[in-house]
Amino acid sequence: MKQILVLILGAFSLVSCQFNETLVLNEDGTGRMSLSMDLSEMMAFGGEMSQDSTFTKQDTIVSLKEIFEEKKDSISKLSKAEQKRLKAIENYKIHMVSDPDENKLIVDVFSDFKDVSEANNLMQGFEQTESLLPGNKSAGADDDSPESELLGVSYTFKKGVFKRDAFIKDEERHKSQLDSLKQAESFMSSMKYKIKYTFPRRIKKASAEDATYSLDGKTIELERNFLDYFKNPDVLDLEVELEN
Repeated sequence: MKQILVLILGAFSLVSCQFNETLVLNEDGTGRMSLSMDLSEMMAFGGEMSQDSTFTKQDTIVSLKEIFEEKKDSISKLSKAEQKRLKAIENYKIHMVSDPDENKLIVDVFSDFKDVSEANNLMQGFEQTESLLPGNKSAGADDDSPESELLGVSYTFKKGVFKRDAFIKDEERHKSQLDSLKQAESFMSSMKYKIKYTFPRRIKKASAEDATYSLDGKTIELERNFLDYFKNPDVLDLEVELEN
């Protein structure tokens, strides 16, 4: 999480940003979860990433399993806990679209799951994109920092009821990170975190009073300020009950 916050600070001190968390859930419990971030506005403002020679036009999908295989020697030297953490996200994929001529850079991490609980490590998967971004010299999977364990999200779908429960994993480190971000709050105030979930049946009711719905009643959208979400993950907790 520390790496992602540093990236965010560098990317959005001058421009706005929106995270998009998207879910498509099927009747049998399978589906796809993705988390995307558009860095295009930042590229237009210039900076280290836009000037890097590795920033080329591409539209590619990379498997984290392939990345970890390339770095298996380094990963073998990590702690057992960190190796287990990386193992949990090896089936995630990264879709990166970039075009330096159009100052375009979009990063999307997604997972096709058999059960929605397999998407519980989505943010951890998103952190691995750091090593793929132009202008970044970090090793991504080589980082053994426990600060990636600040926040967690649990997804469940049982008997027609979907639940999203976000929580703080480490209160002490979370407080320390909040203190370090205080000076940047004014720059980050326009950042948003949006969730968009599509279900196989119409939504009967949802816990968020200010959520919006699609015309067919199967898709729900909810948006919060990113800093509000980071300070208190509960603001994006959601329970959705589907019609029979």
